[in-house]
Amino acid sequence: MSRNLIAIRTLENDEINHLISLGADFKSRIRAGEAVPRLDRKVIGMLFFENSTRTRVSFEQAAFYLGMRSSNFSTSSSSMTKGETLKDTILTLRYERLDGLVMRHRASGAPVLAARHFGGPVLNAGDGQHEHPTQALADALTIIESKGKIEGLTVAIVGDVEHSRVARSNAWLLDKLGADVRLVGPKTLIPTRTARLPGTFYYDLEEGIDQADVIITLRLQKERMKEGMVSSAGEYASMYQVNSESLRFAKRDCIVMHPGPINRGIELDDYTADGSHSVIHHQIENGVFVRMAAIYHCFGGGEA
Repeated sequence: MSRNLIAIRTLENDEINHLISLGADFKSRIRAGEAVPRLDRKVIGMLFFENSTRTRVSFEQAAFYLGMRSSNFSTSSSSMTKGETLKDTILTLRYERLDGLVMRHRASGAPVLAARHFGGPVLNAGDGQHEHPTQALADALTIIESKGKIEGLTVAIVGDVEHSRVARSNAWLLDKLGADVRLVGPKTLIPTRTARLPGTFYYDLEEGIDQADVIITLRLQKERMKEGMVSSAGEYASMYQVNSESLRFAKRDCIVMHPGPINRGIELDDYTADGSHSVIHHQIENGVFVRMAAIYHCFGGGEA
């Protein structure tokens, strides 16, 4: 039975735990050179309507490890430049006999429309300001590898929460699995309807990361911002940059994460991005394995 993966918010806890565990199992097998289940003769479409390096490449690697063929879709050379609607594009790909879709789109809810018309598994690789479920799964696996658990940890998500689909998926996942979630940033970059997100809101960095076990920093998404939301990158960095100075307020064994790409010198300094607290490279690697798990799960796979 095929499934879709659109949002963390709609998943049950046992589904989240299953996907994390399956990703960890795939990781141990691939690293050991052992066989993994295969989805031979399946073709999965990569529909990226926004630029991406980490997510796109990791989904392609995940499909490769599962024995699938991936078909890349370029909007700049597609019929959408001639006025074709998203619905008709999805229907075209369906009847060209693609078996599944990985989709990133600037519009929140676009993968829901795709799932309605495609007829096979649809995996959300990030939609607008809605969610990025596989990034949250990769982050969860990284936290568990570093801390042994999620329940009971204090996790501070710092930065441009308003425009971050990663922040939303992480907030839902971490809250569901028992973490104390803090959302930290300037008032202009915190959602106005805060009741819709789980967690406690802080506008002061030092207070927000006080005794935190995990700090997830977010990219300033200038391309989505209205004028005046941030006076300058320099002023933002002076107040909300996670660096060697501000890390003194978190726990000594705190880990620092970032979904990428990093604006060095703004969200993080070099000491933090490359230092002993950073697990950013682990996040990138784990993205491949949780996306393997997500694809395998959505194509009806059970335990690995």
